[in-house]
Amino acid sequence: MISLDEFLALPSEEIARLVRQAGPQVCVFPINGTRRWFVLEHGDVSPNQYIPIAANEYIRLFCLLFEHGIDTILSPLFGSELLRRGEKYVREALGGARILEAPEFLEFYTAWQVKVRFYGDYRLALANTLHAELLASFDRVVDLTAHHRERRLFFGLFANDAAETAARLAVEFYQKNNRMPARRDLIEAYYGDDLPPATLFIGFQPPSVFDYPLLGLGEENLYFTAAPTPYMTQDVLRSILYDHLYTRRVPEPEWFDLSAADLQELKNYYHNCRNEVLGLGSLFYGVWRPR
Repeated sequence: MISLDEFLALPSEEIARLVRQAGPQVCVFPINGTRRWFVLEHGDVSPNQYIPIAANEYIRLFCLLFEHGIDTILSPLFGSELLRRGEKYVREALGGARILEAPEFLEFYTAWQVKVRFYGDYRLALANTLHAELLASFDRVVDLTAHHRERRLFFGLFANDAAETAARLAVEFYQKNNRMPARRDLIEAYYGDDLPPATLFIGFQPPSVFDYPLLGLGEENLYFTAAPTPYMTQDVLRSILYDHLYTRRVPEPEWFDLSAADLQELKNYYHNCRNEVLGLGSLFYGVWRPR
């Protein structure tokens, strides 16, 4: 086991090797806080530039994860709560999804050999609406990237509750195959591809996991940045990967074998922290921040 400082100094290729060596990694990576990041960092730019500037940030972040050996990303874009935020917000958010077919995204898919899929109840949610034409755009992206084999990127759309969809898929599977579907069968039917369980979730405050149905077994490592996702740097990601690969994999000690001095030090730590709770926050002008 190397130190964090040594890990941070490694070439990206070596970190990618170590990440892949640990087994297939499925990273759930919702990119959140982009609007506040845009206002804070590009406040002097026309709001019309939000979508293209944010899109470039999405690509940068995806490339950062791919460069470090995470070859499968699930990126929830929005769930059904979007529809409760007003028509103007819905129109802007869904309009922004069109950029997934823009030249800069197509170049990114090709350069990194990324196979793209969309998952969730987006067909049902968008059918017979003013945004139904997005379905053809998503289908074109899937078709254009279907032959890519090196990496995978799954965009989640209205994937917050998959209970009814999973039930329907199970019935359809049984009718076709005359047997109950295994977990793997349901996952492939839902996501359009075979996926192992999620191994890590990288979100933005407050701590909450969402929109990766059937892939959460309770063994994934959870991380939440204090700043909006677009502020993520290489060192932040590497610190997360170090914790994921090393710190959380160390087995618990045999408690009765620890020395009295070690037990006393741990006892002092817990007494000092007994009023601390991960996930508590405070409001700053209506914005939740970790306390």
